Amino acid sequence: MPSYELALMLRAMPKGELKKTLTRISHAIFNRGGIIRNIENLGFREMPYKTSSHGLVHREANYFVFKIDTATQAVADLKEENSRDVDIIRQRVFKVQEDKQHLSCTLPEELLPPAYRAEVQKMIEVGKTQVNRFTYKFKYNSGLDYYPFQK
Repeated sequence: MPSYELALMLRAMPKGELKKTLTRISHAIFNRGGIIRNIENLGFREMPYKTSSHGLVHREANYFVFKIDTATQAVADLKEENSRDVDIIRQRVFKVQEDKQHLSCTLPEELLPPAYRAEVQKMIEVGKTQVNRFTYKFKYNSGLDYYPFQK
């Protein structure tokens, strides 16, 4: 199953109602065969601009990010159900791209001393090509025998 991030903006409500809303959203994901990997609470804050949703104008919202694994068709059903929920002001679903680079084991490379690691050697080469700002002296090359701005 592909991984998705479901970003939600929920209306301002007491903690008890917020808990019921999050439970309802979670059950909707579970009923479609999805798995919730993580729920991240980004807090209650002012919205960048006032937003109208379900006939009400909202200026503050609770921000949440659900990291879920679910089928592609279930995402469309989930978005359709969430669009009818009066507690949800805005929702966005993003597909998470899996990094193949992080799946490989790099332990032998990490056990090398720093001077022998490829990324450290690359940093050393870049450092050799840059001008050292502490030892570099400006050359005037004005063609005059004197510097006109000194007294």
